Amino acid sequence: MTVFEAVKERRSVRKFLDKKIPQKAIESLIESIIWAPSAGNLQSRRFYFVFNREVKSQIAAAALNQRFIAEAPLTIVGCTDNRIRRYYGERGVSLYSIQDTAASIENLMLVAYELGLGSVWIGAFNELEVARILNLPDYLRPVAIVPVGYPNEKPYPPSRIPKSEAVVFIT
Repeated sequence: MTVFEAVKERRSVRKFLDKKIPQKAIESLIESIIWAPSAGNLQSRRFYFVFNREVKSQIAAAALNQRFIAEAPLTIVGCTDNRIRRYYGERGVSLYSIQDTAASIENLMLVAYELGLGSVWIGAFNELEVARILNLPDYLRPVAIVPVGYPNEKPYPPSRIPKSEAVVFIT
């Protein structure tokens, strides 16, 4: 599969098989995260790989009771690292670290798809509650939750806005 095929074919999956993810696949997911680009190569992000069923249930409760989070074999919480402030000031915190985390998540989701895994990017959750559940240090901010597992559904492709609305050419 090409990268472009993965970009076009990957879907948001919310139903997962009760099947363990092999360690080799976990290692590939980790590699995909750490090789994402980052502002100044500071890599101002941290990821929590949650396998514990009880912790996943607590995270699901903090995410508006989206139960499928707890049903995935793996739930990944992506956090920004606000220590980037030392290098880039407030813009580093409010933008660069979020971009760093987002780039890692996109890599993660594409590699997951390549490995036959499904995933979904979740932003609707109580940040303070997830930070408490994971006992995060003050400088980490959870900004995304990504359940990962073998899909138990094949969602249809969602519609897309026309290219003319997405792109403006300046010549």
